Amino acid sequence: MKSEFDGARVLITGGMGFIGSNLARRLDGLGADITVIDSLIPDYGGNLFNVDGLEQRLHVNISDVRDTYSMRHLVQGKDYLFNLAGQTSHLDSMLNPMPDLEINCQAQLSILEACRASNPAIKIIFASTRQIYGRPETLPVPETHPLRPVDVNGINKMAGEKYHLLYSDLYGIHATALRLTNTIGPRMRIKDARQTFVGLWVRQLLEGRPIEVWGGKQLRDFTDVEDAVDAFLIAATTPATRGQVYNLGGSEVLDLASLARLMAEVNGAGEYAIHEFPAERRAIDIGDYYADFTKIRSELGWTPKRTLRETIESTLRYFREFKSHYL
Repeated sequence: MKSEFDGARVLITGGMGFIGSNLARRLDGLGADITVIDSLIPDYGGNLFNVDGLEQRLHVNISDVRDTYSMRHLVQGKDYLFNLAGQTSHLDSMLNPMPDLEINCQAQLSILEACRASNPAIKIIFASTRQIYGRPETLPVPETHPLRPVDVNGINKMAGEKYHLLYSDLYGIHATALRLTNTIGPRMRIKDARQTFVGLWVRQLLEGRPIEVWGGKQLRDFTDVEDAVDAFLIAATTPATRGQVYNLGGSEVLDLASLARLMAEVNGAGEYAIHEFPAERRAIDIGDYYADFTKIRSELGWTPKRTLRETIESTLRYFREFKSHYL
């Protein structure tokens, strides 16, 4: 993979967020010329510390993907666009739906228009989400499962994905969508649950507070951020991925109470408490979910490399050292 990214001009939206910054670090090691875009809006996950030590090797642009004029300029001359900018909070999307619409839907169309007009040869990998499936009819969930989102965030993310696939079909732009599921690891947001509930659990554990588990019986799978980065790089460098969608998943499936117990065990201390769902959360909970990632495994050779325990160990180790930068 070194030869494919060495000297490549790469643009990462949401590049100072959780997945974007881990991707930038990997690409830097592969010799890429990297530009990261991030609005650094406090609620959306971008954090300058996520690119600590890389500042002199990155082109950092503090701007919003909703800024059409900036995007038209920034996509020019780029070989790859890893499109990770987004509003991720499901509850926020219900309480304040218009920003979610602007970022996850309208801005995605503007980005694609910028690429169509200024750089139709660019290869785009879009960070989609398992949330677009809604409540699973069957488990594990394959890419052919009906798309029935249960909240505003899911509907807008579905539209954003559909726009990418449409522009691939109509204009020949190399666009691929990866449907992510509970990506966790170093540099994720831990101050609250806007990005992932696991981040908040990490904070509660490290602060000596009980992990608050809503429900507890829901089954989930989890993807280590480094495994997710592997998938983005493989999808970007494989021509056959144009116009395709792929599920990512994890190597293990367990219920949330068991996850809390495992995190406390790995931490060496900690408790968890089961709580009933608040009504506003229960209404948009999807119940059990875990992915069928047979397609990406068979077509691209991607499979999770890290166990859940290893992921939790590396995550806790990172935040023990750098927690103050994330609160």
